[in-house]
Amino acid sequence: MIQNIQHFYYVFLISMVPVIELRGAVPVGAALELPWYEAYIAAVLGNLLPVPFILLFIRHIHAWLERCRYFLRVVDFINEKVRKHTNKVLQYTRWGLLIFVAIPLPGTGAWTGALIAAFLDMRLRTALLAIVGGVLIAGGIMTAASYGVAGIFEYLVWVLEYFL
Repeated sequence: MIQNIQHFYYVFLISMVPVIELRGAVPVGAALELPWYEAYIAAVLGNLLPVPFILLFIRHIHAWLERCRYFLRVVDFINEKVRKHTNKVLQYTRWGLLIFVAIPLPGTGAWTGALIAAFLDMRLRTALLAIVGGVLIAGGIMTAASYGVAGIFEYLVWVLEYFL
């Protein structure tokens, strides 16, 4: 049972925000004294929620934005973000996308990974699996970093218990 549902929702909502994503949400969960597994689950679920919508609809939205002169800065920002990271992902396709999303640094993550996958016309299933894997790994890294060494061992035990 979730100990503090309000804090769980905070972490969930923060992890849906572009740029912040779970890299900012997990430390917030730690600051709110959520148990590590609740912060991890809330951040991963919140971070993954927008991904299918981005993969399915971003090209249509991008085309519409290009026709509106008021959104030229947004379009330029998206184009620059995709152009900047495309070569890294193209080199190894799905593994490159997984690694790109898994690295918990600013400018990487599920949102940017989904944008790149959509503009590279990656198959939905391939892109989604790579992004989910990357988010799970990034969540583990951020959870371990936010909750300390004891959190790392708790996380490993939880994973082993859950999957075995």
